[in-house]
Amino acid sequence: MNGTELKIRVLGDPVLRKKAKRVQAVSERHRKILSQMARIMYESQGIGLAAPQVGIEESMIVIDIGTGLYKLINPKIVKKQGRQSLEEGCLSCPGVSIKIKRSKKVFVTAIDEDEKQHTIEADALLACVFQHEIDHLNGKLIVDYASLLKKLTLGKKIRGAADKGKNEAVPEPKTKFAKL
Repeated sequence: MNGTELKIRVLGDPVLRKKAKRVQAVSERHRKILSQMARIMYESQGIGLAAPQVGIEESMIVIDIGTGLYKLINPKIVKKQGRQSLEEGCLSCPGVSIKIKRSKKVFVTAIDEDEKQHTIEADALLACVFQHEIDHLNGKLIVDYASLLKKLTLGKKIRGAADKGKNEAVPEPKTKFAKL
């Protein structure tokens, strides 16, 4: 962080493809990053944000689908159930939406900013958002789920986002889907 303002990284930024490192001990720095991430998520009208999306290679996410803010460290999916398909967007892939099949219910373990252990049972949209944000921690993006045909169709958009995104802040996309 080094006193610089965090900003959303977009497709093409190499930090998005790196596996986030596990946080060994929660510090004041981590609490500040989580608060900044929440602010950025809300300002961007997103419903989730992972640390790699703001250039931080550590395992942290923030989520709020309108039912309350989660600030989580070292989240891990420990159980999955059912299937669902939802149209997903991403603050790091502006203008791109892809229908993705994911588990309908997930159980996630994590610690909060006070190092308290949590197990969260999430279903429907919340389950989708947890899976999406945890994908970011593993260097995976929504475009990785696209079929070859969809990638060809989106190719120009994806390349445009990648070219534009080299360490730039994301402009506010005007889309009908949830931005995770």
